[in-house]
Amino acid sequence: MKNANLYAILRAEFPSELDSLAVETDTGLRYSWRDLDRASAMLANLLEKSGAPRGSRVAVQVEKSVEAMCLYLATLRAGYVFLPLNTAYQQGEIAYFLGNAEPAIVVCSGKNFGWVSKIAFSGTETWPGAAAVYTLNDDRTGSLLDRAAHCSDVHSIHVNESSDMAAILYTSGTTGRSKGAMLSHGNMASNAITLKSYWGWKAGDVLIHALPIFHVHGLFVAIHGALINGSAMLWMGKFDPAAAVALMRRATVFMGVPTLYVRMLAEPSLTAEAAKPMRLFIAGSAPLLKETFDAWRERTGHTILERYGMSETVMLTSNPYAADSRYEGQSERRAATVGFPLPGVALRVCGDDGAELPVGHIGGIQVKGPNVFAGYWRMPEKTAEEFTADGFFKTGDVGKVDERGYVSIVGRSKDLIISGGYNVYPAEIESAINDLPGVEESALIGVPHPDFGEVGIALVVPKKGVALDSSAILATLKSQLANFKIPKRCEIVHELPRNTMGKVQKAVLREQYKGAFVAP
Repeated sequence: MKNANLYAILRAEFPSELDSLAVETDTGLRYSWRDLDRASAMLANLLEKSGAPRGSRVAVQVEKSVEAMCLYLATLRAGYVFLPLNTAYQQGEIAYFLGNAEPAIVVCSGKNFGWVSKIAFSGTETWPGAAAVYTLNDDRTGSLLDRAAHCSDVHSIHVNESSDMAAILYTSGTTGRSKGAMLSHGNMASNAITLKSYWGWKAGDVLIHALPIFHVHGLFVAIHGALINGSAMLWMGKFDPAAAVALMRRATVFMGVPTLYVRMLAEPSLTAEAAKPMRLFIAGSAPLLKETFDAWRERTGHTILERYGMSETVMLTSNPYAADSRYEGQSERRAATVGFPLPGVALRVCGDDGAELPVGHIGGIQVKGPNVFAGYWRMPEKTAEEFTADGFFKTGDVGKVDERGYVSIVGRSKDLIISGGYNVYPAEIESAINDLPGVEESALIGVPHPDFGEVGIALVVPKKGVALDSSAILATLKSQLANFKIPKRCEIVHELPRNTMGKVQKAVLREQYKGAFVAP
């Protein structure tokens, strides 16, 4: 039987010359393909020493490093389930994720070991707690590497079925409760194989890896793309626009959220000559403004390829890299669109009644394909609710398909705010605000922002006779929530606009505050 383990599939595409460069970091460290294979083998052997059964979760909240990537690969090859957690998450958030996922092993930054280990070892009524908590720092220190150093660098890749779970990605819930999207080895392998072809990956390609590795874009799309093509990565621990531009002379592919493109456009060193060696610039995780699209093409001579995906599906659509024979050989990358459904992905736009809408009509986007997840971790009712009777997943995004087949996202039915590439769900932040003393109610809205694409503004109504301090509200939120979730502004208002049914009219608020961060 062919092994469907994702690591086995990626490993089969490593170059025959294993001692060639696989990753070079911005601190000058160089890793060969043999290094990646040996390091992931040693870490896999360490994970297996815990005695945890296959399918156990490995929760990881660490800073970006090549060793963290090797831990991900080790989790795959050992047959465990990888659970990446945003490094900005605070204690309350981590307590929920660990209590819900019930991991056998937890890996955290050394600076957080005290409070993370307390949560991990305490467990819950149904979970006895983690068997082990290790530390891993971005300077290659920590108990994880110390322990793994004593393990063998030979490891037999666990044999997995395509349907076996490989990762859980938590998406913030619209009701404040996060949902764990279960992605299988087959989901991610099918996507990586499709994108290798659709984006024209070729021998000699070099990727500038400038993204975090705790979500789909940086962890799956970028890393899988390079590994399955046997391409070297130029690794940026932290994004620096001037450094990224300088790396272009040694690279061919760059992936980034729109914010990164905006910041590089502010660099005088970004010229057509600087970008000449590059083959492809890809944008995603947030809407790319037409102004950014046009400015990039004018400055560099390259046209950004925008695509669309989500935690539950990895990538769904993409503007074409080359002529797409399914759409009359169309090869144009169009601003304000996310291109065509990827090969193997079925996409339709439906009305509130579930009926498919004609071309050009706006409605809810539904998708189906080998990349679409099986459901939410331990939420069968929610899973059933999000899938149609014929197996299409309701993305929650609102959009349309034009007469040429291009998909455009025009809104998000669940009020999702995408700030700098990170998902922010208003209900979660509103719940935290409403729990504060003296608060009657609140509303969080997303408004345009020149750097982050979109940011949140909190409108807070005080209880009668109470004087609220907007700065104090933001300071309290910062102690409770990840920084990317914190509103950029907080306004104290007397009331919130409502319709005849009593529902807050967020569209009215968005229109009122749309120019808060953008010059007219």
